[in-house]
Amino acid sequence: MDKFWLKSYQPGVPAEIDWTQYQSLTHMLEDAFVRHAARPAFACMDKSITYAELDVMSRKMAAWLQSKGLKQGARVALMMPNVLQYPVAMAAALRAGYVIVNVNPLYTARELEHQLIDSGAEAIVVLENFATTVEHVLAKTPVKHVIVATMGDLLGAVKGTIVNLVVRKVKKLVPAFSLPGAVSFNKVIREGARLQFKPVTIKHDDIAFLQYTGGTTGVSKGAVLLHRNVIANVLQNEAWLTPTLSTLPAGQQLQFVCALPLYHIYALTVCALMAIRLGGMNLLIPNPRDMPGFVKELGKYRINIFPAVNTLYNGLLNNPDFAKLDFSSYRVCNGGGMAVQQVVADKWLAVTGTPIVEGYGLSETSPVATANRCDITRFTGTIGLPLPSTEVRILDDAGFEVPLGERGEIAIRGPQVMAGYWNRPDETLKSMTSDGFFRTGDIGIMQADGSTRIVDRKKDMILVSGFNVYPNEVEAVVSSMPQVLEVACVGVPDANSGEAVKLFIVKRDAALTKEQVLDYCREQLTGYKRPKFVEFRSDLPKTNVGKILRRELRDTTAA
Repeated sequence: MDKFWLKSYQPGVPAEIDWTQYQSLTHMLEDAFVRHAARPAFACMDKSITYAELDVMSRKMAAWLQSKGLKQGARVALMMPNVLQYPVAMAAALRAGYVIVNVNPLYTARELEHQLIDSGAEAIVVLENFATTVEHVLAKTPVKHVIVATMGDLLGAVKGTIVNLVVRKVKKLVPAFSLPGAVSFNKVIREGARLQFKPVTIKHDDIAFLQYTGGTTGVSKGAVLLHRNVIANVLQNEAWLTPTLSTLPAGQQLQFVCALPLYHIYALTVCALMAIRLGGMNLLIPNPRDMPGFVKELGKYRINIFPAVNTLYNGLLNNPDFAKLDFSSYRVCNGGGMAVQQVVADKWLAVTGTPIVEGYGLSETSPVATANRCDITRFTGTIGLPLPSTEVRILDDAGFEVPLGERGEIAIRGPQVMAGYWNRPDETLKSMTSDGFFRTGDIGIMQADGSTRIVDRKKDMILVSGFNVYPNEVEAVVSSMPQVLEVACVGVPDANSGEAVKLFIVKRDAALTKEQVLDYCREQLTGYKRPKFVEFRSDLPKTNVGKILRRELRDTTAA
């Protein structure tokens, strides 16, 4: 395939990466533990742990898990927000050759039960705040070992005790639970210190993560990510960022903001694992929705890399104290997970002086497949170019490549593409072409320079009297109204046109009326794209990474 987009690469970015330099993610982790031993690896709530401490604690935890008879390849579920215990448990599971099943702590009992049964998880590490959910489903699952962490576990004896007291008694964030036989996180570390860790041989094609999709196309499925898939994506992202990061003083430790949840593939790869590879430090934010607290934390560090989603950037920009921070150390602000809106990107650049570099990917691609150049000076509105060692094609419904500039389904081939869906060969077959391209379900247009512009998800497309309406376009128009804070666009049944366009809006200005919105859309959009209905809400439903759930809005409308 002619990779004509290579001509558009930033100088210094290679066409290919060599993912074979590491035998496994464990190899990458243990290499970092030696090279960066004295450096802080993760910080949370004013406490940091070094690479050496991460090495020691994860080795102890790995030994404890092995002592319970868990065989190599066993699935271990992690159900925690961004706290220091997460990287310890992640490193422990990987070092022992286990498969990590990342679990959203906010899952309902039904969602958790499905994931634990589907994955066959034999152990789970859960923050006590969410242990009651585990209690409700445990007996129905294959889980035999439960490790319960607390917010204060790794914060030191005095501070940890105070934090746990506040979390439990003052904020009442820990519902009562009963898990007989569960072991505390700190006890696991203590007991593991007396046990012998037995190193295991891990190969490129061994499974590292089962990363469950959101289930927007049906039952939630586990994307099988091999060690080589994730290693490749870490190295691809590093290669993409290196020319820009080379402007930092030699020897300076990189500092990442990790506000996106580590149980999501975006933060897992771009924050945790890439930082470990580069000897950087991750500032963990357990609750980014606490904007005042988030801004306060940002003010304590010299941040260089800031991955986020549009809603998170927008939330910070609407906090009055954010603009007072020092942004001089910022080098790369990555946008992904959902479409970045022009109005948000423009304001972010004006406030911070650093553009949002939009990229694109999915759980199935570990996750990053394309990205804008890091040296852009303005928002492009595209998802950028294929990363090194990555190919992108735009396909029609029959699977044939469409001419440049025409709409079609985005398909991706590269070393970061998953091995398939866990125990779902039929779904794997449907998602892959015969020559190894993953069909994303996203509609895009590739441009002459090799960058791609996303039009929308296939399933989100609205059909009005035979005309295609793409919600991203409508949302971009409405979000440019200064009185609008957030907007989502969905299709609703209509007797005359088949479907009609409906908007859900969170106001920035309480005086905004439906008539003003409709008048503005009449000015900006052709007839069939204009909304027929407008509903104001106090908030919009979002995923754990802040992506607006159009599906949920459609479901409530249908009900």
